[in-house]
Amino acid sequence: MKALMFGWEFPPHILGGLGTASYGLTKGMAECGGIEITFVIPKPYGDEDKTFAHIIGAANTPVAWRDVSWDYVQQRYGYCMDPQEYFDLRSHIYADFNYLKTNDLGCIEFSGRYPDNLMEEINNYSIVAGVIARTEQFDIIHSHDWLTYPAGIHAKQVSGKPLVIHVHATDFDRSRGNVNPTVYNIERDGMLHADHIITVSNLTRQTVIDKYHIDPAKVTTVHNAVEPLSDEIKSIVMPHNPKEKVVTFLGRITMQKGPEYFVEAAARVLRKTNNVRFVMAGNGDMMNKMIMLSAQRNISDRFHFTGFLRGRQVYEMLKASDVYVMPSVSEPFGISPLEAMQVGVPSIISKQSGCAEILTNVIKIDYWDIDAMADAIYSIITYPAIYKQLREEGEHEVNEIKWKYAGQKVLDIYHNVLRNYN
Repeated sequence: MKALMFGWEFPPHILGGLGTASYGLTKGMAECGGIEITFVIPKPYGDEDKTFAHIIGAANTPVAWRDVSWDYVQQRYGYCMDPQEYFDLRSHIYADFNYLKTNDLGCIEFSGRYPDNLMEEINNYSIVAGVIARTEQFDIIHSHDWLTYPAGIHAKQVSGKPLVIHVHATDFDRSRGNVNPTVYNIERDGMLHADHIITVSNLTRQTVIDKYHIDPAKVTTVHNAVEPLSDEIKSIVMPHNPKEKVVTFLGRITMQKGPEYFVEAAARVLRKTNNVRFVMAGNGDMMNKMIMLSAQRNISDRFHFTGFLRGRQVYEMLKASDVYVMPSVSEPFGISPLEAMQVGVPSIISKQSGCAEILTNVIKIDYWDIDAMADAIYSIITYPAIYKQLREEGEHEVNEIKWKYAGQKVLDIYHNVLRNYN
């Protein structure tokens, strides 16, 4: 079986959990065997791992506009016209395409990030997807997250092959309910065109059913997993000050992640003890507000901001920590607690996270319950027996959560879709 996948980021150049999950799932599927994967991203850098997937860059795909056919125009514009109309409108059609920034090779430019003109890049990506769908051989299409749904839809229209979309998050998660109507429409359009929908948690599955009005029979949960630690990561040894504990928040500093609750809990813990430091690792649009909030709570001398961490830096930070906290308001899954548990760091997670559905050896709190969060932090850093149990049992538990198992579930979904696809 051959799958054509559309993603937005791929390690080692990632900006969030989407790239990590896409990589892990793709590799896990390849380990199961019987699948060839072509993975498309807007802008490859050349150092991506190609041992288990064929990587294609939209930015490296020539788009020959002078060869745009009548059939292509009908598919692209969504209505029928006779050949004479096509020739009459051709100058208008080419003018419509002229806004695209192309290089000397006829390739559309992509930033490889989440730029201010994101909607334009999403549309451009869908245009290139049509070109790729005409040239690659595949049996099924798989689109990761809303940014790639238009690309998946276009590839389906061009090829006639079935489409599976993977919901890693919805705008209800990112916006705390203040949904962007444009994003919502892209998400729902992807769901309506999809032949099956994969969600990363039951929490997200219920959102898809309730908020996007999708038939439950069309939606299946496949929980995320975590990559085994490499020898390089295992060899990392970080110094520890026995007189001080380190409590870490690691992720985007946005309202979805609940950073203000972490700061407030830190202030409560520091009222009881002064032998602890708090770290907020990451960046985001709420970073300056969190710096101000820590100053207002008079804890700036015990509260630290690292900026964005990637790759080895993430594990260095985790290995330097005694407690990891993920107080997300709405977290479709959340891989970072699993990464913390891998290196023996006890974790506290919100009940409003998808990973809470599969993790047992963690402390679960409501994101808004600052007192419970503070009590949990204080207990772990104060009582060695609690720390030891969460550390040892958590590490054992997370080592059994493998991408290969998730990959097999996705392959089973593929087979079922292909069996029933007309």
